[in-house]
Amino acid sequence: MKKLTATIGLLFLALLACSRKNNTLKIAGSDTMVQIGQHLAKAYMQQDPQKLISIQGGGSGTGIAALLNGSTDIASASREMKPEELMRAQQRGITVKEYVIANDALVIAVHPSNKISKLTIEQLSGIYAGKITNWSALGGDNKPILAISRDSNSGTHVYFKDEVLRQGKTVNKGEKSTDPLARLEFGKNVTFAVSSQAISDQVKVNTAAIGYLGIGWAAEGVKSVTISRDGKAFYAPTLENTVQGKYPLARGLQMYVAVKEDQKAIEFMNFVLSPEGQKIVQEQGFIPVKK
Repeated sequence: MKKLTATIGLLFLALLACSRKNNTLKIAGSDTMVQIGQHLAKAYMQQDPQKLISIQGGGSGTGIAALLNGSTDIASASREMKPEELMRAQQRGITVKEYVIANDALVIAVHPSNKISKLTIEQLSGIYAGKITNWSALGGDNKPILAISRDSNSGTHVYFKDEVLRQGKTVNKGEKSTDPLARLEFGKNVTFAVSSQAISDQVKVNTAAIGYLGIGWAAEGVKSVTISRDGKAFYAPTLENTVQGKYPLARGLQMYVAVKEDQKAIEFMNFVLSPEGQKIVQEQGFIPVKK
């Protein structure tokens, strides 16, 4: 009888653990959004300890792929879903809902000792295409430029490639363009980093480095340069300039949910867009979409 009781007890604990695991809300995707996600999840779980949330990075592409194959409940992405991803969702019978949870200014960061304080989109494109390889060409010191980019699975990488490297000339997959910018790729001199933190760490210690990262990752120890699209008006990545649409490298941060009967993802998104959730977004250095 004691053995039977012990066996039943162990089975109950196993079932309980399995139930709690199945009830865990899974979020995967953008490394830029990991910290936001962690703080939002912590506040949400404090309201109800029975609600469990797991957060994983890996890049926007990874999160979207996980959403489409059913291995995550929410995909966080620092870029919008691509047409081919939306088509894949449709083919699988998945209706995806987009939530823009924050606005972000993409900061162009250099070492504090760097003489360069402003750059145009065209100059940035030249740096990352490998056409501008020394800071002296831009009025800085005679040093080879160490250009650092996020890796290709990152939504920030995709955004930067489309809006900066290709200067907004990117075309959708399957479409054709005669503009050479639409096919421009990162130069051989570019170093790729697995996270925004890795870029920040390198820029802090290397006087020749330049990198890009979300405004929430722009910590002390790096200098952000002002950016211009036309070479005339230069703007800093501030909250005011981003909200007013003046800063050229502003973007939304998204969370994607596959609409289905399970409401736990929708309930979490309601919290994220609530005044409390948006306050957390602002506390993490990003720009709320709702007050």
